[in-house]
Amino acid sequence: MTEPGWAIWITGLPASGKSTVAKALKERLTQLGIDVQILESDVVRKVLTPNPTYSPEERETFYSSLVYIGVILTQNGVNVVFDATANRRRWRRAARGLIDRFLQAYIGCPLEVCRERDPKGIYRKAAAGEATYVPGSQEDYEEPWHADVELDCVRDSPEEAAEKIIEVMMENGFI
Repeated sequence: MTEPGWAIWITGLPASGKSTVAKALKERLTQLGIDVQILESDVVRKVLTPNPTYSPEERETFYSSLVYIGVILTQNGVNVVFDATANRRRWRRAARGLIDRFLQAYIGCPLEVCRERDPKGIYRKAAAGEATYVPGSQEDYEEPWHADVELDCVRDSPEEAAEKIIEVMMENGFI
């Protein structure tokens, strides 16, 4: 029987650095000989909702599906990094409730910094009225009550953030 995998959910506002930290974490884990699959919301969304509206209803379906994919993968021994805003706590809690070995990493990042970074232009689109459901603008982002790892987008480099996550993974017996 395959040993179940584990999951790390990296959450934070859009443009807080989730994807960059997820890539740094994967690179570091690979150096340690640990395989991991990143479930990047932007990539998965292209499959599940090819013409996304980002409406609350669509987000419910999307995040329920993303959690389900993570559950299936971890049950089959695949280690998973969720790279997804998941602006509602209930979606992240659902993953925690269904995946035995689960950690949540929260990237704290001031909204002004996210707006300055804005690599995809979503905050600009929100300000122009071209996007209507942007977490941090028109939609609330519910910060975790008790993240397993707290990161700072300004103070922690992606590599430092990855090392902090790995420390907590070691403390919790994931690696």
